[in-house]
This record gives sequence, C-alpha cells and structure tokens, in this order.
Amino acid sequence: MVAKTFVKTARFKTAITKTTSMAAILTKSARLGIAGVLLSALAVGTAHARTLDTAFGDVDVEGTPVRVVTLYEGALDAALAAGITPLGAVTTRGGDNVAEYVEAHLGDERPAIMGVVREINIEAVLAQQPDLILAPAQLSDQQYQLLSQIAPTVVPHTQPLAADNWKAEAQLYGQALNREAAIEEAITAVDQRTAELAEALAAADVSGTAFLVRWMPGGPMVMSENLIATGLLERVGLDVQGADLIGGRGVHSDVLSLENLAEIDGDWLFLATLNEDGQAALEAAKQSAAFTRLEVVQQEHVVPVNGQLWSSANGPLAAQAILDDIEAALLP
Repeated sequence: MVAKTFVKTARFKTAITKTTSMAAILTKSARLGIAGVLLSALAVGTAHARTLDTAFGDVDVEGTPVRVVTLYEGALDAALAAGITPLGAVTTRGGDNVAEYVEAHLGDERPAIMGVVREINIEAVLAQQPDLILAPAQLSDQQYQLLSQIAPTVVPHTQPLAADNWKAEAQLYGQALNREAAIEEAITAVDQRTAELAEALAAADVSGTAFLVRWMPGGPMVMSENLIATGLLERVGLDVQGADLIGGRGVHSDVLSLENLAEIDGDWLFLATLNEDGQAALEAAKQSAAFTRLEVVQQEHVVPVNGQLWSSANGPLAAQAILDDIEAALLP
C-alpha cells in the first residue's frame, strides 16, 4: 500500500465509515481540520521524491517535510538528531511529558503531547496538520488506517530484539525526513565515541560483569542485554549478565524477591527507576540486609541511572546520553 503526501478528503471519510469506533475518535470539528492538512501538504517541496519500505508497505514521501508528528520516543530522538523539532510527540514511559534527556535538545518550541505510545490521541495528531507522521513498529492496523489518511505514516518493520535496532529505525526516519546525512553523522558519532570510551576503560583497567536492573514498586527486574543501554555497556567492555533470568520473556525478567538479590550481584549494577513509586520501593530495599550484603554494594559499584533513558529510550541522542552516564560512572 502507498501513502500519498496529498491527502484526499474522500478517502479519509471512507476510512472513518469502515471502522465503527472511528466516528467516536474523530469529532466533527476535528474532521474539518482535513482542509488544513490539505493546505499544509502544499508546503512540502516536490524535490527528492522517495519510496520507503515500511511495515505497512511502500510509503511515498516527497520533499522535506516541515510539519512532523512523532508517536514514538525513538522517532522523536531521530527527528531532533536530524535538526527537526516535531510539532507533536508522545510521553515517555512512566512520565507525563517527553523524556528528561530530550529536554537538552529542545528550545522555546516544544512538541505538543499526542498521548502515550499505546494510546495515541488521533484528534491531537490531526490538529497539528502534519505532512509526515513517524510511528512505532507496534502501531496497530486500525491506528495506521486512520493516521495514514492524515499524512504519510512511516512505521518501521518489527525486528527481533537487538541492541542496535535503533540504528535502522533512525535511518528509516532520516529517509522520511529527507535528512539521511544528518542521521548517518549522528550514528557515526555514537560509534566513534563508543570505541573511544572502550579504549579509555581498557586503559583504566575497568571491566567486569554488569547488570541493568529496573526497580519497580514490586521489586527489581533484570533488563535484557539486547537493549540500547546494555548493548552500549557491552561495546565499552563490560560483560552484561541476566539472560538466564530473562529467558523467553524478551525485554526483562520477572520481578525478583529480595531473597534472590544475589542473582544480580556482579561487578557493576546499573540501577534504574521509572517513577516515584519505584524509587520509594528501591529506597526501602536499600535498608534491607539482602541489599547491603551484596558485594557490588559493598564495593560501591552501584550506579543510579534514569529508567526512562536506560530502559525505554532509543536513538542517537539517547545513546549519547547513556554514554555520558557510563563515562561519568566508570571514569570519574
């Protein structure tokens, strides 16, 4: 299927009638915004027309989009890395706004909030009159059918969990934005810095095993070695552990009891929380003998990190922020 830059009002109305819930999603006033979408499409240049290979088939994008909405943290990251501040974005996991690390890349213009990644506010997207929508790989078919009538909607292919998936996603978004060179430059900068940090850590004789753990209100969960953060830990020379605890779950383990904290006793422990409830649970656990007797605690090798960045974010800017944390912790 091919999405067009110039949206046809008739097609949009047809899509609404085919899905019973769509009338509830889009109010009459929101549907009138289609006229604005048509006008904004005229602002998109016609140079460098390209066809993108996406999860929903080929998508045609023309020129350099100027009104961009991102519906995934990795898409927001890539857009900012490419020099574009989106008009809209979803909240970070466990928060009510964009991730804290993103704030450093925002000026006076800030993206409006389009909901959360699993519950996108379609009316809010339409109100921004975008000429391009960058969406997550998990976007549902129903959501795609709606969004693609507003503007070309770019959805990456779903890939097996891997630490470097963010690169292919960023490259696809860069193609959509007509900013391929900027994205390649950002990826190269991450690779170069990672290699330099690995050399510095080796010279300082910093190595050993490491766990990335996200502490939830119910207790700690070991995070996969296939996340961007754990992948970077591996690339700078640490041996990330926990695969046996995660098994087939994919992203993280079951919650561990305090009695089983010895399972995460390595040379380094990177400890993340997502919100105040998780932080409160962690602070309580720190008072327990099960926590204080861990060798990694006694060696003062516990590194507090931001859970939104280390266990949810994706993209070249996130990678640089994670490398900042690693360098500060291991090369003080």
